Amino acid sequence: MSPVVTSIILLTFSNVFMTFAWYAHLKNMSSKPWFIAAVASWGIAFFEYLLQVPANRIGHQSLEVGQLKILQELIALTVFVPFSVFYLKENVKLDYLWAALCILAAVFFVFRSKL
Repeated sequence: MSPVVTSIILLTFSNVFMTFAWYAHLKNMSSKPWFIAAVASWGIAFFEYLLQVPANRIGHQSLEVGQLKILQELIALTVFVPFSVFYLKENVKLDYLWAALCILAAVFFVFRSKL
């Protein structure tokens, strides 16, 4: 498997953990003190880093750091929108589409030299 594909897969799973670490406490721990939510989030984030660090190291074999970052942002939005809709029960907003288009434009610009 190519380093780029491996990196994308690892970054996708990493972003699932990251999204839960950053936002799941809003639904599950809203009545708990913030520091309890922070400790739980750190525990989840540990697994994010176990995937994110190798994803970036592997991806950096073929991609520049800026390309990795923009790719991660695209993946983050791709993971975040379904999470917010299905897990947090928030409505999809047209602004999500505009944000996605801006990120897709950023992906185009950082990868255009490879096209």
